[in-house]
Amino acid sequence: MGYARVCSMALIGVVGKIVVVEADVAAGLPRLVMSGLPDAALTESRDRVRAAVLNSGEQWPQQRLTVNLLPAHLPKHGSGFDLAVALAILAAAGAVPDDALDEMALLGELGLDGTVRPVRGVLPAALGAARAGARTMVVPAENAAEAHLVSDIQVLAVDTLARLVRFVRRQGTLLDPPAPVPRQAPVLADLADVLGQERGRRAVGLAAAGGHHLALLGPPGAGKTMLAQRLPGVLPRLDDIAAQETTAIHSIAGLLAPGSPLIRVPPYQAPHHTTSEAALVGGGAGLARPGALSLAHHGVLFLDEAPEFRLSALNALRQPLEEGEVRLRRSGGETAYPACTQLVLAANPCPCAAVAGDRDCQCSPLARRRYLGRLSGPLMDRIDLRVTLPPVRAAALLGAAREGEPSAEIAERVATARAAAAARWGRGRLP
Repeated sequence: MGYARVCSMALIGVVGKIVVVEADVAAGLPRLVMSGLPDAALTESRDRVRAAVLNSGEQWPQQRLTVNLLPAHLPKHGSGFDLAVALAILAAAGAVPDDALDEMALLGELGLDGTVRPVRGVLPAALGAARAGARTMVVPAENAAEAHLVSDIQVLAVDTLARLVRFVRRQGTLLDPPAPVPRQAPVLADLADVLGQERGRRAVGLAAAGGHHLALLGPPGAGKTMLAQRLPGVLPRLDDIAAQETTAIHSIAGLLAPGSPLIRVPPYQAPHHTTSEAALVGGGAGLARPGALSLAHHGVLFLDEAPEFRLSALNALRQPLEEGEVRLRRSGGETAYPACTQLVLAANPCPCAAVAGDRDCQCSPLARRRYLGRLSGPLMDRIDLRVTLPPVRAAALLGAAREGEPSAEIAERVATARAAAAARWGRGRLP
């Protein structure tokens, strides 16, 4: 009979919280009882952990086992607690010393064969562990490079439960995080590629300088999508704080490739017009996942064919655009994700979408009003710049028009304008 405790990490939005995994071994019929608001995936860890311990060459205690996760009021989601549960049970049974687990946080999913598998959200978990005072964090080997982006905590990697047990018994070592691999900066589309549309290029520069939301109205082929795709190329690169926030959101969503560095380029999201409300602003059963709006944090959210989106999805953007944050409330609690993004809307002036614009339009005035009326007044009130783009002239397509400025030159002016605004206001930060 014995008692042991091990630290792990839970995620509430993009904030990592310390969770203490307690294990108690007592006399009684062999069974494992788990408490502390576990979800279905965590409840199922009883069988995973038992199989992993046995297949790692360790003995499973044939007594009554009680595992509790503190604080009990905090909902626990996912399989990332498997590693901590296994070590807590082994330490409570006296199979491993528990003093080696002090000031250490464990995170990882266990396979039935004892392998440690990667989990989502390692970066925000490592940030939370560092803020909570943990000195060491043990993560799956595939997540080690991600956790190593946090410089305030020692990161150790593990590939099997057997290796971790030998380490705790001081009979072996864990793996070091892989050395960072230099990656070439992504090549962004250049505004010089947009032929004609001096008005549209100027609007993109103004939107980037002031962090303004932008609406582009024009016929097909006017360059609305090309202009929106080139907006991230004129925005300033993300600083350390913004890069950590953006990378943490992508980590939670499972979109961060192994070994990826911090995201320094403003992200760009362009969901299809059939996207649901949950996919746009976030949602899902249990732990709410970030949507396209939060994935575009410190970047650009582009809604092409905006009137074709569901009205409920468009209206769901109103409060996040105002507050810079998405709050998703479920029966198990509330989750908040940052959403400081620039919204770019693109729309045809009418349902027929005539290439030549108003000259060939066959829609009645009532049909045109109804079509653009799908963009509600409260939503459009949050759009700072509304630009109507004319059809591109043939001279521009044939190269007779003057070539526009490249993105690099516009980005320099944007940086100067933002620096002047920061000096003027003295606080705050543009999207």
